[in-house]
Amino acid sequence: EMAVCQLKNLLQTTKERIIQQRMASLYDCAHGYQEELVKKKLEQFAGGSINLSKEENGIGILTLNNPRLMNAFTGTMMLELQERVTELENWKEGKGLIVYGTGNTFCSGSDLNAVKAMSNSQASSDANYDGMNMCMFMQNTLTRLMRLPLISVALVQGKALGGGAELTTACDFRLMTPGSEIRFVHKQMGLVPGWGGATRLVQIVGSGAALQLLSGAVKVDPERALRLGLSEKTLVSSDETGSLEEARAWLNLYTEGPASVIQAVKKVATAGKELPLETALRTEKDVFGTLWGGPANLQALVRRPK
Repeated sequence: EMAVCQLKNLLQTTKERIIQQRMASLYDCAHGYQEELVKKKLEQFAGGSINLSKEENGIGILTLNNPRLMNAFTGTMMLELQERVTELENWKEGKGLIVYGTGNTFCSGSDLNAVKAMSNSQASSDANYDGMNMCMFMQNTLTRLMRLPLISVALVQGKALGGGAELTTACDFRLMTPGSEIRFVHKQMGLVPGWGGATRLVQIVGSGAALQLLSGAVKVDPERALRLGLSEKTLVSSDETGSLEEARAWLNLYTEGPASVIQAVKKVATAGKELPLETALRTEKDVFGTLWGGPANLQALVRRPK
């Protein structure tokens, strides 16, 4: 009985450590980051919405809804994205996530009205402070999105520009529709990616290809994305309903099975990508321990799939 109690305590401690690691903020006050202050600033720039629906099969649909501005992120949309990510972090039945935009386009980045307002503060130091805090806020949110214990895919219709291109890299996979494009246009704005997109792009396509895409502000069509490994597949349908159904079917191939197992697979893959070898191995062992002797494991042993 004592051994069973110790095992339960170990599993609970492991689970809590994994959750804390996943939700940990990249920045805090030691980095000059004041989250509550940046939230108040972002609240001033309203418009659009980030919607989340959860389907019975464990697939979530995260929708960028600001078609008037090609689904550009307003300040309130950035706040809503953080809220939706928090909700997904606590979704015990979740297995997969599709991120897409309404109006047959993905996302054109930041709402330029908000960017201009934050850049034109009376004091240049205030403008820089606002910009850096927005940068840190979105890096935190997109890193948490990337670390979700769900297998995520960006469904790219139309244009994914600037911050929209960065958002695609926070998903595990990308699917593109005919005629769509991903383009890191930051150089043309006198900037580099600030939401973590450059770092993630290097991880996905390698440093050389990433340098070309960033320095050339290159338009990446579906064919080139496949060649670079930036996209997994070019879908047949271009319309919203058809492409969403195709994305669901593609994702179902990787989310079939109990949520506990799918989430565990994502956790060990994330650990292997982000952590030093010894830490990743210990994490893999701990996650293995949460499944060993569990319902899915015991049922599989009865079925003897091998």
